[in-house]
Amino acid sequence: MKKHKAQHNGNGDRPQPIRIEFAHPSAARVAIAGTFNGWRPDATQMIQVTEGRWFKELVLPPGRYEYRLVVDGEWMADPRVCQTTPNPFGQPNSVLLVGSA
Repeated sequence: MKKHKAQHNGNGDRPQPIRIEFAHPSAARVAIAGTFNGWRPDATQMIQVTEGRWFKELVLPPGRYEYRLVVDGEWMADPRVCQTTPNPFGQPNSVLLVGSA
């Protein structure tokens, strides 16, 4: 019988599941764009769980990531996140720290 080895990233730390939640009473479409997906909102669509409530689970290696929510085409910082950093467009990017970052 063949044994399966656990997958690790280059620094030996395992990717971790991260859940991002968002609430907006009238949003029809919500996505996440950030350093983990090349800033492509089409790559990471959030899932609507009830009217006005959205979530997405990501599996990311430990590190520091920046992202923004894209709500019906409008880019915005995640209102549930305290840590932000300015981006080149004069807007705040939300900061996500995963694991040992």
